[in-house]
Amino acid sequence: MTHPEKLCMKKSSAPARRTSSRGYTLIELLVTIAIVAILASIANEVYTSQIQKSRRTDARSALLDLAGREEKLFSTMNAYSNLPSDLGYGAGAWPIVVGSGYYQVTVISPDTVTQGGAAGTYYIKADPVPGGLQAGDTTCTELSVNSLGAQGSTGTGTTATCWGN
Repeated sequence: MTHPEKLCMKKSSAPARRTSSRGYTLIELLVTIAIVAILASIANEVYTSQIQKSRRTDARSALLDLAGREEKLFSTMNAYSNLPSDLGYGAGAWPIVVGSGYYQVTVISPDTVTQGGAAGTYYIKADPVPGGLQAGDTTCTELSVNSLGAQGSTGTGTTATCWGN
């Protein structure tokens, strides 16, 4: 057995091992889960913000509808009213829940909020229903319109942002 081939051959008792990985490590899985969680939280915030923004449309529509009803009443009676029944709503008192149930509106006539209680004025405001789904909207907490057509809002957003101007 002195053949040159046998002298050059490698002697090995154990089979060769594969060095490639067959799966993911725990660290890789945890990093992936963390990234997915961060992306999901960002997506949820954006979704919630867009839903709140779309619900403000109900409030704006209700305010402009009530302002139109006040003007119609003024054209026939030469006075504004703060009674829901005079404006086409059932008997009762303000606030009245409108639209899809996310906002409640209140009419104040004469306008003691922006016009110092002058005769022949009104102020209509829409607030999120307390404890409702829209109550968490801090950007536009109250929307309003008065007899001069001035639109207003409270919250962290500007009037232009809240009214979509």
